[in-house]
Amino acid sequence: MSVPFKKDPMEFKQRALFATNVFDLLRSDHPCYVYEVIFEQLDTSSVEEQFSVRGQNAYHPKLVTGILIYAYSQGVFSSREIEKKCHEDLGFMFISHCNCPNFRVLSDFRKDNFKFFKECFKQSALLAMEAGMASLGHVSLDGSKFKANTSKHKAMSYGRLKAKEKELAEDIEDLIAKASKCDEEEDEEYQDKTGYEIPEELKVKEQRLAKIKEAKEALEKREQELNPGKKIDDKKQISFADKEARIMGKKGGFDYSYNGQISVDEDNQIIVGQHLSQNANDKQEAEPGLEEIKVTTGDLPDKMSLDNGYMSGNNLEAFEDKETDVYIATGKGEKKDHREIEDSNRKIKKSDFSYDEDRDCFVCPAGHVLELKTASSDGKKVYQGDKAECDICPYKARCCSSKRGEPRTINTDDKEPLRQKMNEKMEQESSKEIYKKRKKIVEPVFGQIKNSGFRGFSLRGYEKSSGEFSLACAVHNFKKVVRAILGGTVCLESKGLAPMVA
Repeated sequence: MSVPFKKDPMEFKQRALFATNVFDLLRSDHPCYVYEVIFEQLDTSSVEEQFSVRGQNAYHPKLVTGILIYAYSQGVFSSREIEKKCHEDLGFMFISHCNCPNFRVLSDFRKDNFKFFKECFKQSALLAMEAGMASLGHVSLDGSKFKANTSKHKAMSYGRLKAKEKELAEDIEDLIAKASKCDEEEDEEYQDKTGYEIPEELKVKEQRLAKIKEAKEALEKREQELNPGKKIDDKKQISFADKEARIMGKKGGFDYSYNGQISVDEDNQIIVGQHLSQNANDKQEAEPGLEEIKVTTGDLPDKMSLDNGYMSGNNLEAFEDKETDVYIATGKGEKKDHREIEDSNRKIKKSDFSYDEDRDCFVCPAGHVLELKTASSDGKKVYQGDKAECDICPYKARCCSSKRGEPRTINTDDKEPLRQKMNEKMEQESSKEIYKKRKKIVEPVFGQIKNSGFRGFSLRGYEKSSGEFSLACAVHNFKKVVRAILGGTVCLESKGLAPMVA
């Protein structure tokens, strides 16, 4: 006797008697319904202005933008894969109105409208604030590396570029000389050809030389901007595929990347400011971070917390004329070493020295003074102790690391009073309580973005990658809003927007 398994429903093997809507198969609380309502609120007028009444009708920018945002929210980034989903997945079919553009249209829209995605991010942040999900009470700024659309194997060092340029130039001269000689000789055997196929070889080498020169000029321009007037190290590299990406270190080693910076609000982890940086560290990112928050929300946060990577004179100076109450970790990492100086196993660090602002000098743990030795026009300062005092100091073995027996030296700049002020502030228990919230505010957001699949860029070049990063940040905000609506904590209708479900 056969086991009586459940049978397929009758509707599976025959057509329905009455017409039905295929989207009725989706559950009533499917996120695509909420996304569709939100996409109707998007202002795409800046993109619409680029189109003309002439020619074939184009897909509406709202439709294409909605497809891209929904695709990124589902972890789908390939334009071909997005097109495929729009023909197979009911959620994608609903968002695309069963009218999905060709993958090339999706790819070109993403590539050509990178500036619009910054506007799109701004709208996502303002929507979240309108829904009461962000208040700018406490914002944390942090950065993370995102891989550029290139490879270390598609790069060349400055020294190699110079050598290859010279080699190709010599080869081309040699080929031109051979071609000229062959042109002068009449060879009936080869008729219109030389027998060496020199013109084709010459064309290939000229194309390679042009690429070498372009990459070399781009590297020289980059290094001149970063280190004006300094000789370029032959080990400096540049990528042929994305000349604006930089080698940056991260877990797993070094690779061509961009430094993605986000400012996240404490309330619901909404990103209220974002920008892409070409700097490998965060020592100059506070000022652009503040500017982006201002541009996005029209205001600055009451409090901001930043990790030790932002502890630099430039970043501290950026907050000087702002009303924002800032908290920056002052020790290496986020756990300051509170062990006593007398611990014989610990090196004496700069943080163990006290700074006397009135006398403009440092005082070591043993009470010896480090006087100002040199001060350059760019604000850099060097302080050094007295050799006789350092030689008899009981902390010398743990303090002086010079192999030549030089006394202890401290390198800093004219922003040292700001550092000392922050050091004193972060010693307070109230400051520590505020700062320790940082890990719960901004770091999980990077995890959410990367775990959704966005770990690198599909586009190349700084501006286009910046646009794609704006799109990724906008998607994060929209996902937060959609989940809040579906969870019942936010109702867009009560905020004067559209109904929750179309």
